[in-house]
This record gives sequence, structure tokens and C-alpha cells, in this order.
Amino acid sequence: MADAESFRAEMARTLAHDPYGHGSSSVAGERDRREATVGGAIVLYYVSGSVLTVTVVRMVALG
Repeated sequence: MADAESFRAEMARTLAHDPYGHGSSSVAGERDRREATVGGAIVLYYVSGSVLTVTVVRMVALG
């Protein structure tokens, strides 16, 4: 993860457009609890379709 702005841009390009895609996988069998690698970080997030929101709850930088 180079910097915050690059990470935001990568999130907007990938998960913001399709939070269930881009190589994400469900966590603990919950469809809306997801994990994906984005911009050099492992991101654990929740998807709320009723308010069109993706909430990141944990992020671990790689490298």
C-alpha cells in the first residue's frame, strides 16, 4: 500500500463497484461479511445493500 490516496482509488476501482466480486470471499459463511486483497492490503469488510455501504472493519498491510 503506497499511500492512503492510492488505496482509496483502488477501493473505488474495485470493491466500491462490486463488493461481492474482485476476488473477495465470504467470511464465516456470512454473504455480507467479506475479505479481499486490495491495494496491497487484506481488507475485512461488511456490505450493506440497503444503504449501499461498504464498511471496512480491519485492514492489514502486506509488506
